[in-house]
Amino acid sequence: MSQTTETPPARDLLSVALVTLGCARNEVDSEELAGRLEADGFLLVDDPADADTVVVNTCGFVEAAKKDSVDTLLEAADLKDGGRTQAVVAVGCLAERYGKDLAESLPEADAVLGFDDYPDIAARLRSIVAGEQHQAHTPQDRRRLLPISPTARDASTVSVPGHAVATSGDVGVGGPATGPRGLRRRLDGGPMAPLKLASGCDRRCTFCAIPAFRGSFVSRRPADVLLEAQWLASQGARELFLVSENSTSYGKDLGDLRLLETMLPELAAIDGVDRVRVSYLQPAETRPGLIEAIATTPGVVPYFDLSFQHASATVLRRMRRFGDPESFLGLLDQVRGYAPTAGVRSNVIVGFPGETEAELETLCDFLVAARMDVTGVFGYSDEDGTEAATYDGKLDEDEVRARTEHVQSLVEELNAQRAEERIGEVLEVLVESTDEGVAGRAAHQGPEVDGTTYLPGSTAAIGSIVRAVVVGTDGVDLIAEPIEGEA
Repeated sequence: MSQTTETPPARDLLSVALVTLGCARNEVDSEELAGRLEADGFLLVDDPADADTVVVNTCGFVEAAKKDSVDTLLEAADLKDGGRTQAVVAVGCLAERYGKDLAESLPEADAVLGFDDYPDIAARLRSIVAGEQHQAHTPQDRRRLLPISPTARDASTVSVPGHAVATSGDVGVGGPATGPRGLRRRLDGGPMAPLKLASGCDRRCTFCAIPAFRGSFVSRRPADVLLEAQWLASQGARELFLVSENSTSYGKDLGDLRLLETMLPELAAIDGVDRVRVSYLQPAETRPGLIEAIATTPGVVPYFDLSFQHASATVLRRMRRFGDPESFLGLLDQVRGYAPTAGVRSNVIVGFPGETEAELETLCDFLVAARMDVTGVFGYSDEDGTEAATYDGKLDEDEVRARTEHVQSLVEELNAQRAEERIGEVLEVLVESTDEGVAGRAAHQGPEVDGTTYLPGSTAAIGSIVRAVVVGTDGVDLIAEPIEGEA
């Protein structure tokens, strides 16, 4: 006699709240965890105070992000005092990077889970809520889990967050109606959705620890990317934000470095998708064909997130990177030759070990000439396990701070000037907020970090695309008047 299993009432389900810190890649990872948990009988809730367990997806990028992650875990732990919350669990980059050391230094967290725990996340949380002790992992260099040769890598042998594809039609809440079902559940119903192209990085930048805990570069199969994109569109996503640690390497482990160029038109053609945005391009790997594809493919916004990090050739060599002002400006000339109003953003590191005043001046001169829309400025600090942490010639903290403030002041002025150059430009603005007036982002503005376009007087709804002309600026933010309403 067959037995049937009834789904228990919502009040009987274990509830979980996911709190995500850090980058858009982490957002994808959280939505994969959410998909796994909901498919395995957990009730997802928005407010941590309403949850039996709180999962904090941490960031381990720089010192400020680490502190924010720890503070968030401590805040969540406070909910256990007389509240509903029974357990607080750390996942994500900080948890993977430090493992048992984080668990020992932060007893307020009931468990620290690494990436290898993700496939069994539901079972892990149930055991933790039941009071079982979880043994945190000993951190390892995840680059060693896969072969050195990119084409010899089989990502199915390791846990790669954000790459999961369910094999059963009965599993997962994020997949399409047919074909493999991605284990993903949207946590933010906004009109922009991040979509992971790849994970990991094969570069050996001396200041960066990310490859050691994110692993070697692994591309997702184009079919999986396209299927997930179709599902995201069915969930209301009008903009797809393609994310990875290095999008210019996409396809190299699949035997075709031009896969991104061929996939972009397919993504842009998906019903319901109005624009596709590519993030994080390595300047040394940004080939002419990719520039042309991003700048000219209908539906793909001409947006170039170029990781320059510095402009002095000698500093870049110490960083184990390549380039100089001439090559970088030549790259920008190529971009603007195809799309004169293209959005360009970058990040730079100031105060790298051995950085001279002349090298700093080279950076500043480049920034003046580059005319970028947004530039993030980071003061150098040692990162555990990186080569640069062993370098001589360290600048003292006060000098690094002074140089950072100098460059930050410069880029604020330059970015504001670039925004003013857009006065009179006609934009298509994706509306993302109506809380304090209608506001959104134009094609040259990436999510969260590149400023906002405000549409005073507009009554457009979230998800609308409004044609508008720029009439004013406030720093990098734009003020625009609608000219035709929704596109």
